[in-house]
Amino acid sequence: MILRLRFSKQGKIRFIGHRDVARIFERSLRVAKVPVAYSEGFSPRPKLSFGLALSVGYESDNEYLDVSTAVDVDLAEVAARLGAALPDGIDLIEVGEVARSRTSLMEAVTSCDWAIDVDGQDLDTVQASVDRLLAADRVMIERERKGKPVRDDIRPDLLSLKVFMHTETATPRIHAELGTESRSLRPAEFVSVLEPPVRATSVRRLHQWISDGMTRIEPHEAVVSRAAHTKCAS
Repeated sequence: MILRLRFSKQGKIRFIGHRDVARIFERSLRVAKVPVAYSEGFSPRPKLSFGLALSVGYESDNEYLDVSTAVDVDLAEVAARLGAALPDGIDLIEVGEVARSRTSLMEAVTSCDWAIDVDGQDLDTVQASVDRLLAADRVMIERERKGKPVRDDIRPDLLSLKVFMHTETATPRIHAELGTESRSLRPAEFVSVLEPPVRATSVRRLHQWISDGMTRIEPHEAVVSRAAHTKCAS
């Protein structure tokens, strides 16, 4: 079976990196006694396939991990045991089964929705800056590729930008859908092109999208069966 784990990453644990999250899941899967399949060769590794990496300091409502198992498993049982084994800040939402595919989870995601809180400018100024980006034919940034600086046009990856006042912090919040197909556009890169400059105080990934022609779904919608995890499960 291929299991698709859907989980959130919130609180202080946002300051650990992608590799540390991978190690947490490897350990938690062992503790939960999930029969994970391993690669062959001199150094077998658990067959885990993460979605797009989340930058250190960012929170997320919806992260994904595909796990290959050596034998068939009961989804509800895995959800209960694994949910109990994960540390505070990483909360398992559900476990689903997906059909086998040649397309990895990382390759399948075409865009992400982000909530980005900023300060340094008022709401009207941030809105005007976003409007200028949306009206532009090209938005150029400098990146590094193979050790050399290159100039890239990120305008095609600015899929949707909406600005409003976040009531709790009384600062501007930008809901941004950023593309991932050519080269994943990071929230920090998007914020860097806003003029006048602003500072991102909080970044949270809300959704990840898989696009198929005229329709799009989230990765958890691609499962054929699922079992939700509740915190009272043990």
